[in-house]
Amino acid sequence: MSIQPPPTGAIREQFARFVVPNYGRFPVELVRGEGSHVWDSSGRRYLDLFPGWGCNLLGHCPPPVVAAVKSQVDALIHVPNTWYTAVQGRWAEMLSERSFGGQAFFCNSGTEANEAAIKLVRLHTPRERFKIVTFTGGFHGRTLGATAATAQVKYHEGLGPLMAGFRYAPFGDLEAVRKLVDDETCAILIEPVQGEGGVQLPPEGFLGGLREICDEHQLLLVFDEVQTGCGRTGEWFAYQHFGVVPDVITLAKSLCGGIAGGALLTTPEIAPSLRPGMHAATFGGNPIAAAAGIATLEMIEAEGLLERARVLSDYFCSRFESLRDSCSLIREVRILGLMIGLEVEADGSAIVQRCLEEGLLVNCTQERVIRLLPAMTLDDSEAEEGCHILERILKDLS
Repeated sequence: MSIQPPPTGAIREQFARFVVPNYGRFPVELVRGEGSHVWDSSGRRYLDLFPGWGCNLLGHCPPPVVAAVKSQVDALIHVPNTWYTAVQGRWAEMLSERSFGGQAFFCNSGTEANEAAIKLVRLHTPRERFKIVTFTGGFHGRTLGATAATAQVKYHEGLGPLMAGFRYAPFGDLEAVRKLVDDETCAILIEPVQGEGGVQLPPEGFLGGLREICDEHQLLLVFDEVQTGCGRTGEWFAYQHFGVVPDVITLAKSLCGGIAGGALLTTPEIAPSLRPGMHAATFGGNPIAAAAGIATLEMIEAEGLLERARVLSDYFCSRFESLRDSCSLIREVRILGLMIGLEVEADGSAIVQRCLEEGLLVNCTQERVIRLLPAMTLDDSEAEEGCHILERILKDLS
């Protein structure tokens, strides 16, 4: 059965009647995507430098992922985790081999992965140790536990009382972390590079300092790599840039090439603490997500996309650093791999709107940071086109 989309404009009317209005949506009805382009219902094409809010690291509808999903749907769509499936086991093995080794718990999203991590660190430590240190500007998800872990007041409004036990430190301040750690602390949870917080890179030595604090006080170090993981930074995982190995990693977004999927990775010594009956995810690690996850990892390796991400990163860095020298609107350029943030002296939402009008899709976070999370598969001409449009708009507004 195929679903024929209603005429242009009718989709928005349908949403107004039947969909909860909890998202701010652009007045565009997307109908198709391929690579770094999407098309709307009127046939207009857009260059997408923020595909899927970071989920489409391989671009829209990457052929190996599409083929793997189609094949898997013909064989097995879903079975519960009371049974073994070959695809889930192989997916876990591939993630283990590309990280620090260990075991995977599968779920459906980044916030679910972080909820699993919160449970795991509390279960693994003595009962009296329950506090978790997180960082201002961080973002860990929308469920209540992950919201409490997110040290941004704007996400807390109207939701109190929040889950107890989180202590917030300024991002980059080791001394503040030391002051917060006490006999009730069990873990430190951090994004190695803050995404929603404005593509904030950690100061030199900061992540290593957190590792030392954790080792000194027998705490677990959790890296939220929901946005940074699976090759986004030009390495499989962001921790590999800094030489600091965490005890737990949480993953989602680009993990399955655009299919919904999340995971937690931890060591064989810690993993048994997430024992039967204490946590689960009905659809976690389902055959479709697993097949897509395997295809994602295989495509990245087969097409040399980690190296491609590094090449693209250098290109964007060169273009935007040069632009900063000639454009007074740009305060700072922050880039690691294909995480790109341009902090500007202007209303970022107005810049996003101008880009949309000219057929370029980008994002604004923290009101003044233009954020790009382009696909690894972006070609040179597409990178040039995107930079040209953004440069022209920023100069016009300077």
